[in-house]
Amino acid sequence: MTRILLLSDTHSHIDNTIIKYARQADEIWHAGDIGNLKVTDTLKEIAPLRAVYGNIDDAEARKEFLENNRFYCEDVEVWITHIGGYPGRYDRNIREIIQKNPPRLFICGHSHILKVMYDKKLQLLHMNPGAAGKYGFHQVRTMLRFQIEKDQIKELEIIELGKK
Repeated sequence: MTRILLLSDTHSHIDNTIIKYARQADEIWHAGDIGNLKVTDTLKEIAPLRAVYGNIDDAEARKEFLENNRFYCEDVEVWITHIGGYPGRYDRNIREIIQKNPPRLFICGHSHILKVMYDKKLQLLHMNPGAAGKYGFHQVRTMLRFQIEKDQIKELEIIELGKK
């Protein structure tokens, strides 16, 4: 079993509450708009980190992280990208690829809107953890945590970090 903390859109913000939840995870996944790499450097000291860069991230972040990170966690194929859209409205840059070769779990950020949806057509679970940072239009900062055990995604929880 692998315990995952999923966050996005930190925009250079990290605090003790994020760190507290990170310490409870086996892996931390960041879906882009990291901001200052001190955020990811801090998270990497706590647990293994998988991340992608977002549209606000600079050349330094783009050297360290991929735009698309596709991998297996246990028996679940995962695809993390920053700008991905959601079921029925996938971003044009990934639409053809996701339709031809869908992962089991598709993760993106960018919108600052927490959303978890099942795509019946592609048989994948879509997750957007919302925004953990303080920059943007969102009112409440959010993250997700869940477990992957073999081929099962389970124990999904929304973490509200409070108002920004």
